[in-house]
Amino acid sequence: MVNNQSVRRHLDAFTRGRIIGKLEEGSRVTSVAVEFGIAHGIISRLWRQFQTTGTAIRGISSGRPRGTTPADDRYIVLQARRNRRQTAGEIARHTTLATGRPISRFTVARRLHGGGLFA
Repeated sequence: MVNNQSVRRHLDAFTRGRIIGKLEEGSRVTSVAVEFGIAHGIISRLWRQFQTTGTAIRGISSGRPRGTTPADDRYIVLQARRNRRQTAGEIARHTTLATGRPISRFTVARRLHGGGLFA
C-alpha cells in the first residue's frame, strides 16, 4: 500500500459536492472519509466550512493579481534577448504599446531577473 499522506491535492468541486451530500444524508464523517479514502480531518474541515458558509466552493486565491500574462512574460524575454542594451523602462514601453496594457518597469525587471536575464 502506498502512503499518500504527504501528497497534497485539492478536491475537485464534484467530489466536494458528493461528500457534502453524503454528510447531509446523515452519514458519519468517519464512514465518508473511509469511503472516499480521504483523511478524517479534511472531511471534518469541509463539513464545518459548509455549515458556516453554506457553500463548499474553494475561495479565490488571496494574493497579488498578476500584472502580466504568460504571453506578456514571453514577449518581455524576447525583447530583452533581441536587444541586450535595452533598459527595463524601454522594454516596458514596448510591451505596453504591443499589448495595450500598462506594464511598469519594475514588473519587467522582476520578470527578467527571475528568468536570469537581468542582474
